[in-house]
Amino acid sequence: QVHLVESGGGSVQPGGSLRLSCATSGIAFNSIDDMAWYRQAPGKQREMVALLTNRGFTDYADSVKGRFTISRDFAKNTVYLQMNSLKSEDTAVYYCRARRNELYWGQGTQVTVSS
Repeated sequence: QVHLVESGGGSVQPGGSLRLSCATSGIAFNSIDDMAWYRQAPGKQREMVALLTNRGFTDYADSVKGRFTISRDFAKNTVYLQMNSLKSEDTAVYYCRARRNELYWGQGTQVTVSS
């Protein structure tokens, strides 16, 4: 059974940084077609924030370009989202998603940016 477990969320002041982690199990990490981070703010639709394909291609939402970085560690079967220069509008629940024939989702981790 495939499991994705996010961690690293929390509260931070504007301008601060957080690093989210998504640990995978039950699936060969190098067989995953792509992994992505999504977020959902209250009253808004879930949106994709960052994408990382199995070939290393990355893509980002315009709102986070230059501030967020997605990366992976094959040895730890983990994908990361480094978030810098955080803004209040980055406040949301962040979800990890893996795609291999079908989609797999984590349970989400809350990120709150507030002074």
